[in-house]
Amino acid sequence: MINSALMNVMVKAARRAGRSLKRDLGEIEHLQVSLKGPANFVSLADKRAEEMLYTDLNKARPGYGFLGEEGGSREGTDKSHTWIVDPLDGTTNFLHGIPQFAISIGLLREDQIIAGVIYNPGNEELYMAEKGAGAFLNDSRLRVAGRQQLHDCVIACGLPHIGRGDFELSRNEMAALQPKVAGLRRFGAASLDMAFVAAGRLDGYWERNLQPWDVAAGIIMIKEAGGLVSDIDGGDLLKTGDVVCGNEVVHNTLVKLLRPLSKK
Repeated sequence: MINSALMNVMVKAARRAGRSLKRDLGEIEHLQVSLKGPANFVSLADKRAEEMLYTDLNKARPGYGFLGEEGGSREGTDKSHTWIVDPLDGTTNFLHGIPQFAISIGLLREDQIIAGVIYNPGNEELYMAEKGAGAFLNDSRLRVAGRQQLHDCVIACGLPHIGRGDFELSRNEMAALQPKVAGLRRFGAASLDMAFVAAGRLDGYWERNLQPWDVAAGIIMIKEAGGLVSDIDGGDLLKTGDVVCGNEVVHNTLVKLLRPLSKK
């Protein structure tokens, strides 16, 4: 476990919002649901969780900026720190009663993520990482998997869906990877995919067109677990949203396979 003051603040906020989400999951059929673009569902649960997180984090660290999926950017007086928050990553899973969803909180200092929490209230798995202090799942320290041959690896990915993503590029990427890996998985919650890589459950993961709140906490999680995480094409991951990660060998192998496809 990480017992720093900063981590205690983040964990406390995530757990309180998580209790609210867990109650709503049990009453899923009663949730009022609106549409925010094609197949991109937003529920009252999502919005309520973000406000709880903003309230708790702002109370503990007044002045920090806040970037949330629902409320957008809220500037603070402290220009060097910004919370990057997804109150409900995996909303579609959540609204279908699938317990693969998470609260994701990352802290950006200047241009570097220095701490992250990813919490799944559905199964009480709490992932945490802080720069220089390691990464943990509950009480267990995390380390990326050591497999180095793709034919031994299980790799997670994202899949474009109605109204979002490049279908042709996705098909080309799948065609390039499928014959080379032990298995491909699509779980529907980017933060948990990255947490699974940090925990060694997955050997690697890639996805395009994500948002900063999808990847912020996962970035520090993977780094502190000994892995590599980057933009697929070498840009700024928080700006491009095209993530690839794994241990050093798997990460570099995935980049080698995926990067040429994006330039076609």
